[in-house]
Amino acid sequence: MFSHIMVGASDLDRAKTFYDAVLGALGVPPGMVDRHRIFWRTPTGVFSASLPINGEPVSFANGGTIGFLCETPEQADAWHAAGLANGGVTCEEPPGVREGAAGKMYLAYLRDPDGNKLCALHRMA
Repeated sequence: MFSHIMVGASDLDRAKTFYDAVLGALGVPPGMVDRHRIFWRTPTGVFSASLPINGEPVSFANGGTIGFLCETPEQADAWHAAGLANGGVTCEEPPGVREGAAGKMYLAYLRDPDGNKLCALHRMA
């Protein structure tokens, strides 16, 4: 459904360090810098971070969340740990199982160094 997702970043070096770590925990190769943006490419889509092109300050979406699919709960935990070790801040509840209308899921939440809300999600049987 999606071709790419791009978030704003106030510092490309900091964004690259953070996202190389959290996406690396999911098996994604390091990002490639292109002028004022960084791209992490996979066979199913592209995640990117960019300095705001209009020169205005970075802001994040209130109520927005970007979710990353994980193969196992352990991969979600590794993603979360990598984020915390590289400038991320935990948010929501601690990583763990949640049950609801969408079924049983293992979720871990972080905010990146610019405040974007991220989620690692593993759908359980």
